[in-house]
Amino acid sequence: MMSFSSLVLLFVGSALINNFILSRFLGICAFLGVSKRLETALGMGAAVTFVMTISGAVSWAIQRYILVPFHLPFLQYVVFILVIATLVQFLEMVIRRYSPSLYEAFGIYLPLITTNCAILGVALLVAGSDYGLLETLVFSVGSAVGWTLAIVLMAGLREELEFADVPLSLQGPALSLLIAAIMSLTFMGFSGLVPAS
Repeated sequence: MMSFSSLVLLFVGSALINNFILSRFLGICAFLGVSKRLETALGMGAAVTFVMTISGAVSWAIQRYILVPFHLPFLQYVVFILVIATLVQFLEMVIRRYSPSLYEAFGIYLPLITTNCAILGVALLVAGSDYGLLETLVFSVGSAVGWTLAIVLMAGLREELEFADVPLSLQGPALSLLIAAIMSLTFMGFSGLVPAS
């Protein structure tokens, strides 16, 4: 079991230093597609946080107690995608029932959480690590918080840029990719926070 300070470092490392969008470049499709409005980005961040946290823990348990003991690690991808798809279906039903406006704002991106490579990446990294359940939860939540932080920052910047006089050649996807690149560079500055092991 890790100490409290090690858990904090794991959280900071997964949220800021090894951010899934800005460092590992996973989950970029939804990052660019849903970051036009802050409310939508917050909702997507909450949805990804829920799915990433639960799927990380469930994938850890399946890997540890089913796939490895029965010598079935070759089924990892299929099983983990089924876990993620089940969680996304549950989440989609809840959002459609309790927040139809948020459901409409997500559009196609809510079902696409199923194929969000950041969520599958967390499941695979957890399965390949020697983390216990607590470390898995901290890593999963930290990764989800980092993903949410990145998409919320991007949405805030894109909303502010609606009122800016942007040159025609930079409008649209070009400016979004440029902002993402600068954000990635700024997140690299966090690498000095956690000492190298």
